[in-house]
Amino acid sequence: MKKFVIFIALLLVGNMTIAQEKLYLVMEFMTVDESQQNAYGETEGFWEKIHEQRVKNGDIIGWDLWVLGPGGEEQGFQYATVTLFNEPAKMFSGGNFGAALKAAYPNMAQDELDKTFNKTSEARDLSVRIYMEQIASTTDENPMPLGTVATFDLMKVSLGNYNQYENAEKKAFQLLHQKAVDDGNKMNWGLLRFISPIGSDTYASHMTVSMFKDHAQWLNQNINYSEGATPELTKLMQEGIAARDMKYVYLAQLIRKVR
Repeated sequence: MKKFVIFIALLLVGNMTIAQEKLYLVMEFMTVDESQQNAYGETEGFWEKIHEQRVKNGDIIGWDLWVLGPGGEEQGFQYATVTLFNEPAKMFSGGNFGAALKAAYPNMAQDELDKTFNKTSEARDLSVRIYMEQIASTTDENPMPLGTVATFDLMKVSLGNYNQYENAEKKAFQLLHQKAVDDGNKMNWGLLRFISPIGSDTYASHMTVSMFKDHAQWLNQNINYSEGATPELTKLMQEGIAARDMKYVYLAQLIRKVR
């Protein structure tokens, strides 16, 4: 399906540790032609005000825009948006979008508002939309300012191997990521599971997101996967690696954020 059926964000992602509550995310991957870069910036500027109103209305808890690397037109998507929710029902319904649109632009005539809204689809191709839930994350108090760098690691796991893979991430690898956070070598880490789409024909089923304060911190990361390893943890790691196929890794940088 495009470069992968999908992954963020954090993102992740958004901030993977909002109030330690259960986090649900909608990730949308965009393909933008080089000739449309300026128009796409205007498009997301228009949407940002709408998302600010959605936060005020309680429909969402946040929204992020990430620029993706490598970034070439033949290398996949160029941008990803991440919309954050605290309830799955809100994630799927989206809330009262019409009310947020009118509140964001109260002085714009309806015909002009409709024209501007419809024009936003011309600047980019919304190629992929994924509904996800966060099932594990490190404990941290790091902010997520503009400029934050993240890696989005897309994993393909068969339905029968979900427990095997997720146990390895949560009981073994998460400990190492937590130590990296505690030591100041990364900002945070999270594990996401796809809610929709899922199945044997999808490109990926899970995503891990690691966030860094800048490219220098990302380049200097150094996790010792054998540190403190017991035979049980080593076995868990080996089983987790065997259970998943690492499909693709995106390098991303946060360029817009609403909270």
